[in-house]
Amino acid sequence: MESKAGPSCRLVFCLLISAAVLRPGLGWYTVNSAYGDTIIMPCRLDVPQNLMFGKWKYEKPDGSPVFIAFRSSTKKSVQYDDVPEYRDRLSLSENYTLSISNARISDEKRFVCMLVTEDNVFEAPTIVKVFKQPSKPEIVSQAPFLETEQLKKLGDCISKDSYPDGNITWYRNGKVLQPLEGVVVLIFKKQMDPVTQLYTMTSSLEYKATKADIQMPFTCSVTYYGPSGQKTLQSEQAIFDIYYPTEQVTIQVLPSKNAIKEGDNITLKCLGNGNPPPEEFLFYLPGQPEGIRSSNTYMLTDMRRNATGDYRCSLIDKKSMIASTAITVHYLDLSLNPSGEVTKQIGDALPVSCTISASRNATVVWMKDNIRLRSSPSFSSLHYQDAGNYVCETALQEVEGLKKRESLTLIVEGKPQIKMTKKTDPSGLSKTIICHVEGFPKPAIQWTITGSGSVINQTEESPYINGRYYSKIIISPEENVTLTCTAENQLERTVNSLNVSAISIPEHDEADEISDENREKVNDQAKLIVGIVVGLLLAALVAGVVYWLYMKKSKTASKHVNKDLGNLEENKKLEENNHKTEA
Repeated sequence: MESKAGPSCRLVFCLLISAAVLRPGLGWYTVNSAYGDTIIMPCRLDVPQNLMFGKWKYEKPDGSPVFIAFRSSTKKSVQYDDVPEYRDRLSLSENYTLSISNARISDEKRFVCMLVTEDNVFEAPTIVKVFKQPSKPEIVSQAPFLETEQLKKLGDCISKDSYPDGNITWYRNGKVLQPLEGVVVLIFKKQMDPVTQLYTMTSSLEYKATKADIQMPFTCSVTYYGPSGQKTLQSEQAIFDIYYPTEQVTIQVLPSKNAIKEGDNITLKCLGNGNPPPEEFLFYLPGQPEGIRSSNTYMLTDMRRNATGDYRCSLIDKKSMIASTAITVHYLDLSLNPSGEVTKQIGDALPVSCTISASRNATVVWMKDNIRLRSSPSFSSLHYQDAGNYVCETALQEVEGLKKRESLTLIVEGKPQIKMTKKTDPSGLSKTIICHVEGFPKPAIQWTITGSGSVINQTEESPYINGRYYSKIIISPEENVTLTCTAENQLERTVNSLNVSAISIPEHDEADEISDENREKVNDQAKLIVGIVVGLLLAALVAGVVYWLYMKKSKTASKHVNKDLGNLEENKKLEENNHKTEA
């Protein structure tokens, strides 16, 4: 329950005010608050057991008190005095902490918490400080330009709504500008709004510029105090145009590059190093003694190799201030035969030539589908994999950016070719039929089944690579069937059929189509097998010859033994046996 304090309360309080004492150990206490925040002031007194009520006041500049809040210890009621500046802004808690919402500059006062007993009054003072952060400083009233050797106002740095007031500092390229007679002049002033009591700070800068100030950033900052101490806010950069007279003329070739080739459009640009720069110049072309009056640019279109020479420009009113540049026009010719899009049939021959004519030695590079080739392409018999986009590219050595290229898009066409294979699944429950197709443009494949049977899954196709791909189908025929594969492109329609026995009848599986890479592996394996067989045959032949020589030597030894014994009949029998052995 809240109400205004009555006369009786004031009377009781007045009887006790003369006995008010400051609790020992409680000195000055300061509460810092930001402008617009809520000020929170704890009472800082221990609540006595015989407390009657608590009260808050603030002191005017002349020391007279103004009571603003009252809280009874028995009724637990809160009463706020009718002080216009604190109307609807106060809140007094049970522990006698006073809160003031929406802090203002006028809240900077000495507040006192008072706890009243039957025989005593205890006080605890609190000093309130309110701080307002100023606005971000801005450089206003900026000069459109600065002139060398002239002291001129650069601009004003302004920061608004600060409390307390702050200081402004100027910077050039991040370094503080100090006052210097005739070069840097600073004028600072501050104003306080009588209603809000907030300060506006302004600092004017007069500055004598030099050419060193070109593109130099100027900034300013405001230093102020907040609840947590000193802080600084920086302005945005300001860069000023610096005026100075022309001292030198230069000529440029645009676009800027190391080499100019035939057919290029270039622009000559003449510049004076003054600011503002001269707007008109005289341009001198090779072989022309009279200058051509123009703005600071002069355009030359479709440059030719005979345009090589010296190009010059000068000021209109000071022809002795002149600049020149040498221009060399390089050329490079390339002829590719054939070029563009070429369509050939598989197996055809196609000669290709790339002829170069250039002002210097040129390098030639061949590319196929963005992959560099080791040598120039040559086709005696075209294959599907020869199709692609060929580029002959040439460049002049030591001349950057001078390149030419011609392209050949080779299309290799062929009528559809079909090969069909079949294979029985190891489980014996299905058969896989594959239709291998070769041709370009890519032939469309269509299956036809004659007879009964069921398709176990959908037709599956492989990727189309180098003019080849396949389509396969899995069936479980209950009786003999015929599968027909039709391949058709823009050139021709080709049909092939394959008889497939019922799943219950075993039959010879046909080998799958062998790719070029696998075919090479198979050939290598066949060569290895043939080598092994030949080696075994040679080893057997050598063994036979060795055995024959051994038997011949044994026969000769036997003859000598029989002669020594003189037994003619036994010798004859031995000879007969030897003849049989030889046979």
